[in-house]
Amino acid sequence: MSRRRVAYYYDRDVGAYTYGYNHAMKPHRIGMTHELITAYGMLDKMHVLKPPRASAEQMTAFHTDEYIHFLSKVTPETTQAMNPQVTQFLGFPDDNPPFDGVFEYHTISSGGSLAAARSIISGAADIAINWAGGLHHAKKAEASGFCYVNDINLCILELLHYHTRVLYVDIDCHHGDGVEEAFLTTDRVMTCSFHKAGNFFPGTGTRADRGKGNGKGYAVNVPLQDGLSDESFKSIFEPVCSKILEVFRPSVVVLQCGADSLAGDRLGCFNVTMQGHANCVQFFRNSGLPLILLGGGGYTIKNVARTWTYETACALGVENELDMHLPWHDHFECFGPRFRLEVAKSNSEDDNLKDDYLGKIRSDVLQQLSDLASKCAPSVGLHDVPKGGVAKELGLSFDEDDAQDDLDRLLYG
Repeated sequence: MSRRRVAYYYDRDVGAYTYGYNHAMKPHRIGMTHELITAYGMLDKMHVLKPPRASAEQMTAFHTDEYIHFLSKVTPETTQAMNPQVTQFLGFPDDNPPFDGVFEYHTISSGGSLAAARSIISGAADIAINWAGGLHHAKKAEASGFCYVNDINLCILELLHYHTRVLYVDIDCHHGDGVEEAFLTTDRVMTCSFHKAGNFFPGTGTRADRGKGNGKGYAVNVPLQDGLSDESFKSIFEPVCSKILEVFRPSVVVLQCGADSLAGDRLGCFNVTMQGHANCVQFFRNSGLPLILLGGGGYTIKNVARTWTYETACALGVENELDMHLPWHDHFECFGPRFRLEVAKSNSEDDNLKDDYLGKIRSDVLQQLSDLASKCAPSVGLHDVPKGGVAKELGLSFDEDDAQDDLDRLLYG
């Protein structure tokens, strides 16, 4: 297999921000990943770029003006004075604190995903990577699940200017609700999420959630049980994604590589190893389609760094050349006691094997895609790609009856 051209986006400032000492989300993990990638000598094998930071105007391609204006102004010191808006826009402040530099941090995250989209659109890269992206819970006017600005939606909207059909796949342990919700009514974006089922944040993504209107059938949800193993994950991921490629025929893929689906994650409950997680990257790399790799969750940060480093190697096609003994670098001591490039499985029981749960879910998902086949590829292929106003076409622009949007107009023109 010939190696594909890879663009890698990284801003060294991203690791300088903190949600708070006791908060589970640690932006520092992105810097740790970069150091490990550097130590393995991968930077010379790809096009390394510092992305331009996203502007407030670019963010409002999806988010409301008032919400982005709030994020640009809120600080820990102004929280009390802005209390009504904090309650409105941040939801649960313990999860989504107004930390120092919250807006600047998300200009980096979103800027990287927009730059990744542009590199794919221009043909400059076959695979584009932004490990600072993947913040899939953020809503149009509300932070959620540690996510404030939905860089994925901004990325997909950018791609839709030039690509007729975009496939979004999410392998985070938590359902990719913010992306599914944004594109719920369009047949130009298919969202596919593999996530923990049941009473688990955000509590969405059941098999009954399949899209609405023109998008009916284009939201694919694969809820899974505790203890998911590599073998179980592969046995459902590959058939489902193969069927999606056959039926939907996307021209580009966005893969959210949330690492909280790994064994041993602080907030996760699956038992997937580094290789099992990376199999998803290898699958889409081997498909030959343009591919964007984004980060996401992941709260055992040494395992996040290991896995995204390995998946960068997968994008480059050099994963088999890596020494499993970690090279020395500034954060070497954080990877003890084994100091290896591995995320080992635990002895957790795989609940997906009970009562043929996995087989039933796989059959149901494949049936959904088969039912879609008769209308999907022929009709979608005839859609015109808009030259502008993608948000309006997808229903993401101002609603004439939306009082919130009326307020946006008054405040920001």
